[in-house]
Amino acid sequence: MVVYADVFIPDNEYLGYYDYEGVYTVVGNVKNQNDFALIPTITISVFDDDSTKITKTLNHVPIPAMTDIPFKLKFPEIDGQNPTVLKADLKYVKTAKNPIPIQIIYDKTLVTHDDGHVTGRIKNIGNQTVYNPKIFAIVHGYETEILDVAQNINRIEKIEPGQILNFTIYPDPSVSEPVRFYSCFAPVDTTVIPVTVKKNGGDFDFRYDSGAWYSAAKFSDDGTTLTMRGYNSYPLETYANFEFTPISGEEKFNVTINDEPIDFIQSIDEMGQWHVAYTIGPHSQGIVKITGFEKGLPPEIPAIPQWIKDTAAWWSTEQISDSEFLEGIDFLFEKGTIFVSGKQLTVESEWEIPHWFKIIAGWWSEEKISDDEFLNAIENLVKREIIVI
Repeated sequence: MVVYADVFIPDNEYLGYYDYEGVYTVVGNVKNQNDFALIPTITISVFDDDSTKITKTLNHVPIPAMTDIPFKLKFPEIDGQNPTVLKADLKYVKTAKNPIPIQIIYDKTLVTHDDGHVTGRIKNIGNQTVYNPKIFAIVHGYETEILDVAQNINRIEKIEPGQILNFTIYPDPSVSEPVRFYSCFAPVDTTVIPVTVKKNGGDFDFRYDSGAWYSAAKFSDDGTTLTMRGYNSYPLETYANFEFTPISGEEKFNVTINDEPIDFIQSIDEMGQWHVAYTIGPHSQGIVKITGFEKGLPPEIPAIPQWIKDTAAWWSTEQISDSEFLEGIDFLFEKGTIFVSGKQLTVESEWEIPHWFKIIAGWWSEEKISDDEFLNAIENLVKREIIVI
């Protein structure tokens, strides 16, 4: 099912099945055979038995040149006996993101065990610490080419340069056919799952990262308690890390599973987002309740963070270099505030950004012009190939 000549999902690596918890799941593998990195967007549609069509879109992680990265997408809305998965619609944009500097060690320590799980080791071959890396892999059978796409369920908090760490991957317990081998091992540094749920008359967006899976999220009528059903089908302890946007910044959360209090960690990151994290026992499921939310919805977050405006002020008065200022502009591209297909941010060494743009940056930092006017000026630079596409 070729979409572009060098970016595609092979038919024999694309499958829909019901997982151990009875949730319809679609797995596949995106192959990037170009000499550049890209970010794919995968749109998948499934027909239920009653011809209801459910469509979901996955914004996949960046895929380096000449690399494969598998994916998995859940469809809890599907409950028929014989769902039909349509061919995926695959689009992409180029990206300048470097590969994750993690290498799978292919030696005798990479072992597929009799019960179907695999153990192995990874090494950080770069010069920077990598936080929360995950390892994806395709699970192959004897009669069926692809049985599952699985990931390590034991959390790897970080891996330092030169460090070697162990990982363990289990297929979904619904896999009944003997596992023949694993392939397409792929290190990634982000696989957060976005969720939108109704709260106090509006939409509340949050994200989670976990070796488990969560469904049926809903808030109480007063908007102070979030309830979800969680599943860990695997024989190992795993983790959950939820990210919430503050309403006042004074929230104090509590977590229960099946109405029993559990130990958890509440923290706030450098972007001002709350995190609620805890461990999950093997072969467990239950109703998770997180209390302590304040009524209402989070205040509207500015599209452009204040630190970028501060950087513009420094740059307009020649306190920092062009490249330092452009790091902030690149952040706006990365976060989707500005979107241009195939963006690559570069600064030509033989010339400077025109003086008129420093004047605009200064006006914007002093709030003499709006965010939209500043963004329009950036688009002007893109069109003139000062920011090169």
